[in-house]
Amino acid sequence: MDGFVARSLDEIRFWSRIMKEHSFFLRLNFRCEDTRLIQEANYFIDLFEKIEDRSHSYTFETDPETIANFNTEVYHAATSIWAFKRKVLGLVLRCKLPGQNNPPLLIDHISREAKYFANRLRELNTGTLEPLPDAIIKENVFFLRIMADHAKFISHLLDPSERKLIEQANEFSHDFDQLLFQAIDLESMRPQSQTYPLLDQFLDQNRVSVKSLRDFKKTARELIDACRIKSIIHPLLADHVFREAERFLAIIDSFEKHLNDQHCKK
Repeated sequence: MDGFVARSLDEIRFWSRIMKEHSFFLRLNFRCEDTRLIQEANYFIDLFEKIEDRSHSYTFETDPETIANFNTEVYHAATSIWAFKRKVLGLVLRCKLPGQNNPPLLIDHISREAKYFANRLRELNTGTLEPLPDAIIKENVFFLRIMADHAKFISHLLDPSERKLIEQANEFSHDFDQLLFQAIDLESMRPQSQTYPLLDQFLDQNRVSVKSLRDFKKTARELIDACRIKSIIHPLLADHVFREAERFLAIIDSFEKHLNDQHCKK
């Protein structure tokens, strides 16, 4: 998707919903006595729901200055929820919230996504989006780790008796850990690694694995909705991780199109 306004609205519409759901998941797993944290989570649920609603009131023809101001406002909201998530992570790691059910890796995971969201809005407003070869590697490093985390969360939230599904989730976790290590290696070899054949193969390989994980998540979501498997996975969480895999696939497709267009011009 090209154009400052279109790209800004696309980011906000997707990630504001994600931030709202993160707040819901945190609230869901706080203890009853964590009233202050519950109130803060409710604040962010309301805040990002309003942001999401406002984003749909704008069109791709909206004045860029209006969208730039909106980006700045949402940027501050994203940095605020990032700070909230890091505060919760600190409390959990210092054993200040015994009995709450948000795993530390999950809290770190959702804070990384908040930071990503804030950074993207800042880059859009300042016009400092990275060159395509750098963006391809950086985005894949970020999303491959997200996908690896998802597989681990699914494995640990399934009932222990769901042995086959747990085995599949663990296989995905291993697969995406390896893809992540490969991406980090490619990143450390920059700029020499930024050739068309290597980047094209990199995207093709990742796409195959992401499609497979996306399909696994889709099946899991359907089974959870139909109450056909035993787990403590909230149906919204199942849909949430599915949408993030779909997002990653769309990004890979967009990168490949731009990469091929640049290669053809040479």
